[in-house]
Amino acid sequence: MRTRIHRNWTLIHLMTRLLLLNGPNLNLLGTREPQVYGSDTLQTIEQRAADCARESGCTLQCFQSNAEHELVERIQRAGADEVACLIFNPGAFTHTSIALRDAVLAVRIPLIEVHLSNPRAREPFRHQSYFSDIAVGVISGFGAFGYELAVRAAARHASGTPRAG
Repeated sequence: MRTRIHRNWTLIHLMTRLLLLNGPNLNLLGTREPQVYGSDTLQTIEQRAADCARESGCTLQCFQSNAEHELVERIQRAGADEVACLIFNPGAFTHTSIALRDAVLAVRIPLIEVHLSNPRAREPFRHQSYFSDIAVGVISGFGAFGYELAVRAAARHASGTPRAG
């Protein structure tokens, strides 16, 4: 939580802002390959993540798009929105999008990469990530619970609490 002095000299406490981004086809969660991605809908996952953020003293904005350019634009806007940390499941863009990688690097906001499944345990073409090496951390293979882990990690990182280890 940050504190800002308003022009009438009152203190305003600002909650740390986190941004959760979801890439292509994640709008189909709940019906798309439940044996791989689970049965929770994106709406349910986002609600649980928002509750987790609130418990951690943060606010969480959520955005999903199947269009690469819309995700790029949202990432670019994150700096002006004073987002402290990005949580991103790029979906299939994980393996293909240099444009999204460049957008994340351009805004210089810490990134946590999250995946429902474990891409390293799947087809070889899913093993390459354009984000893992620029991320603060990667959470994968824990299903919908991974989003809650990512929110807690983002809140902790944004607060300046050092990582264990």
